[in-house]
Amino acid sequence: MTITIKDIAKVANVSTATVSRVLNGAGGYNEETKKKILKIAEELGYRRNEMARSLVKKSSNLIGIIMPNVSTIFYADIVNGIEQVAQYHGFSVILSHAGEKGNRLIDNLKMVEERKVDGLIIVSIPLNEEQIQAIESLSVPYVLLSTDTQNKRIPFIKVDDYGASYTATKYLIDQGHREIGLAGVDFTDRVAGMPRIEGYKKALRDHGLGFSTNYIQAGDYSFFSGKDALHAFHSEKVGITAVFCVSDEVALGVISAAFDLGIKIPEELSVIGYDNTRVAEMAVPPLTTIEQPFQLMGEKGCLKIIESIQQKAVVKTEMMPFRIVERASVKNRIQ
Repeated sequence: MTITIKDIAKVANVSTATVSRVLNGAGGYNEETKKKILKIAEELGYRRNEMARSLVKKSSNLIGIIMPNVSTIFYADIVNGIEQVAQYHGFSVILSHAGEKGNRLIDNLKMVEERKVDGLIIVSIPLNEEQIQAIESLSVPYVLLSTDTQNKRIPFIKVDDYGASYTATKYLIDQGHREIGLAGVDFTDRVAGMPRIEGYKKALRDHGLGFSTNYIQAGDYSFFSGKDALHAFHSEKVGITAVFCVSDEVALGVISAAFDLGIKIPEELSVIGYDNTRVAEMAVPPLTTIEQPFQLMGEKGCLKIIESIQQKAVVKTEMMPFRIVERASVKNRIQ
């Protein structure tokens, strides 16, 4: 049996017009009436006909998500956050992958345009001017997550990578470490790589510590770049007592390589990660790390898009908080 707004109106003892206004957020009712109607709709198992509604409103009720082809774990949390908010507000999402570093982004934009999405969320893809113009030509609200551009008119939601990197390095210094490595960073990555390098260097300088180029091992934020980094530190006899890893996956790679080399974590080498993905607490030992609120980023990004679709609200940039989650992979050398 299909429940209609007439059924809800009958139980609530209000007009069908009032039920319709409540379900569509149109206004013209008090809060008590709203709560009553929504409660009855839920109890009766009402499901609005989104296809018919979209035809009337000439919208698809679709939000497009575009992200690069990567195996990095944190993307699942971002997508979960987007999907939960979208579903709650009666939207569906369509997910597409734009290749490594987003090199197929233009093709993805053509696809979401054909699907007539109402809004667009782009995750962890650094954009050039051609891509920005292509996005703006869609004439739908959009936001970037976990990335930004040098173009001030493009709204984004992310953590301050420079500040987070500074904080992670300072944390190791405060634990008594003076020889601190940096592992797994992409030197060419303007969005995350360069700020994390600069935050690391600034923390060392502010605390009177020297910096050596062999203290940094480049990589692609992956598990294997972490393994390679520690093997390189070891073979080059770099005397570090701690390493700041630019992702949790890099940190797991370092811990794995430490096992191969017979290096005890944290007794002989302290390790701090970046992200606080679900694997951080599964590591042996459990990983101390910088937390990025990925689920919240997805939720906020989706809510901003929906508010722009429904209320014509301007999508604004927002910096997200980060924090250190202390576990067991860092040794305090002062005690």
